[in-house]
Order: sequence, then C-alpha cells, then structure tokens
Amino acid sequence: MATERLSMRHIREVLRQKWVQKRSHREVASSLGISAGAVGSVLARATAAKLCWEQVEQMREEELEERLYGAAPKPAAQRPLPDPVYIHTERKKPGVTLELLHLEYLEKHPGGYRYMQFCEYYRQWLARHRLTMRQEHRAGEKLFVDYSGNKPHLVDATTGERVEVELFVAVLGASNYTYAEATRTQRGPDFIASHQRCFVYLGGVPGALVPDQLKSGVTRACRYEPGVQRTYEEFARHCGTVVLPARPRKAKVEVGVLVVQRWLLARLRHHTFFSLEALNERIGELLEDINNRKMRLYDASRRELFERLDKPALRPLPAEAFTYGEWKQVRVNIDYHVQVHHHFYSVPYALVHQVLEARVTATTVELYQRGERVASHVRSSRTDWTGSPRQRPKCSRSPPRRRTRTCAAATTTTDPHATHQPRA
Repeated sequence: MATERLSMRHIREVLRQKWVQKRSHREVASSLGISAGAVGSVLARATAAKLCWEQVEQMREEELEERLYGAAPKPAAQRPLPDPVYIHTERKKPGVTLELLHLEYLEKHPGGYRYMQFCEYYRQWLARHRLTMRQEHRAGEKLFVDYSGNKPHLVDATTGERVEVELFVAVLGASNYTYAEATRTQRGPDFIASHQRCFVYLGGVPGALVPDQLKSGVTRACRYEPGVQRTYEEFARHCGTVVLPARPRKAKVEVGVLVVQRWLLARLRHHTFFSLEALNERIGELLEDINNRKMRLYDASRRELFERLDKPALRPLPAEAFTYGEWKQVRVNIDYHVQVHHHFYSVPYALVHQVLEARVTATTVELYQRGERVASHVRSSRTDWTGSPRQRPKCSRSPPRRRTRTCAAATTTTDPHATHQPRA
C-alpha cells in the first residue's frame, strides 16, 4: 500500500528544520508527528531536485510539488456528462429504470461513465436540488386532490353580502399539471362533478385518485386504512380507476394548492365576482398561465411535461357520464315497503324485515340486496307511497271470489295502501 503523500506545508517545515535548524531526522519526525522515513524521503527528493532553502521559501506550492514529484499527468479527454434533468424526467415514465437510461447513454457515448459513476452523478444532482426519492410519480399514475384552505368569494348582487366558495385543486404526480375550479360546497355532488370536469380538462382518466381525507371522499379517516365513501368508490369504478386516500405529508398536492393560492387566488384579490360562472371563467384563464409557466427545476412548463409524460399514459374517458347517487341502508317494513326521504317504495314481499341498500339519484331510487338490484322506482318528492303489483303477495294481486279469512287478514294487514291513500 502506497504511503500517503505529505502536504506541502509539512514538506516546507521538514526542509526548514533540516536545512535551517540543523535538526536530526528523529527530532523533525517527533516535532511533526511523522515517521523518520518520511523525513528522509522528503530530504532525498529535495536533494535530487537540487533545491536549497532560499528557493523553497520563494516557491508556490504548485511549483514545489512539481519539482519534488514531477508534473501531474494530463487528464484524459473529458467524458460526456449525463443529463440529470433528462434522467429525472424519463424515470417518471412507466418501466424506465436507471439501468436502461445508462445503456441508452452508453449507446450515444461508448466511452462514457460506467453505471456506478452514472448513478452517483445523478444522486449528487438530486441532493443539490433538494429532491428525494421517497415518492416516485409514474406518468399517468396518480391524480392528487384537495381543497384550498384559502377560499375565493362571490358578492351577492342584491344584498352586497360576501359569500365564500370552495376551491377544488387537482395535480398530476408526474408533470405537476394542475386543474382548479370554484364550487359552492365540498359536498358529494360538487365533489364528484369537479372530478368529472377535471377528467374532461385532462382528456383522460389517471390510474388512481389520491384525495385528502375529506368527508366527501373518505368515511373514516385513518393513517393506515381509511374508508372510502361509497359513491366516490362507485364513481372510480365507473371511470376505470381506483381511490387511494392520502396519508399525512402529502407534499405533492400541498405544493399544488400553494401554487394555486399564490398565482391564482392572489391575482383575484382586486376582482369582484357576482356569479360562480364568471369566477370560474377567470380561474380558467389564470390556470392556463400556471400550466404554461416554465419551471426552473425541469426547464419546462407543466403543459410540456403533461404532453410528454402524463397525457399518453391516461386512460380513455368513460363512454357515459356518471350519474351521481347517494347510498343508504334501509329496512323493509312489514308492509314490504322501505322509507327513503319520507316516501315509501315497495320491494318484493319476501324481503320483509331484511336490510337493503338504497341508491338514490335525482330521478330514481334503486334497491339492492347483496349487490343485486331487487327493485327500481321513479323518485318522488311527495309524502306518499309507490308500489308495483308484482311485488305483492298473490292473494293481494287479484283476490279470488271466495276469500278465506286468512287471505283477507293478510290483505288488510300487509297491504294497508291497497286503496292508494296518501300516508299521514
């Protein structure tokens, strides 16, 4: 193993103590904490180079090193460096690895760096730009969803009252492509409708939806196993995607919300809007500016990255629009009807006392047992009842000429609505 070379400062001190103070090898070695052999080696090199103390004292370190150890070898031709921005961008595409990118790099530059040095150069670039690899966002894989804590507002044209509205924000993981719009509330219908308009804006559906743990999308907030709201889950299934509720420290969407607050909300502070349509029209204009603005880190805009990364990986939009419906559990009464929003709907009489699931849309009420639809009715807003003769017992459909006491009793007790009278 080669002995480590002494610094020029130590070499000067060795020569000073030997030539000026006339000390022995052992004394010099003890003074500087080096071996006597190292002292002898330095003295031998200085003597071979025909140096004296007056010359050494006037030399710069580079000159002294060259006289003692010879000129430094000329570096080989500079190898072409990898492009870290290109590497970081390409890694977000499905199936792209560092090994593949290194092979492509060597195809262009056969004399380039080997794999270990290639990876080390990329990691150093990441460290300088304060990036981490805790989350790797693949193209078209995730859409992060949240609402802004800072809210825009409308002004009531009649009363002049200031009315706050919600600001929905969605950010694609790979390209940071952003969508935003104002809605009246965060409730289910507005939440789902915002997703639908976002998908149309993107021109496709991402592989997964990552919402914040809002009541509109998550029924049970939990760090490890949050429960997904039933309608939201149904919407995701209709669009061919999945819901992955966000965990704490969801940096991607939080940064997206911050960007929207700074470059969108802040620019609306001097404007007054009297309708949600006018507000969203202006938000759409500012949104284009955000997505077209060049990001210094990537030297490209969100739109450019979206066109290159996310857009080709998005899934096609569903052929039919999703019909919003809310789910609730109902129990079948003894008269084989269930109550939904103060109206009674019939089900097959064999399901008496059973617990069913009702899906309520703006126009229909569907009733399910273990995932199978057992009844469907047009929704009514009156305090009344809606029934189908086919769902009644046979003795209640068309009474025989001679009615037995049992059948008559069944007709009286199980079908009190036979006269179609509204309930009180």
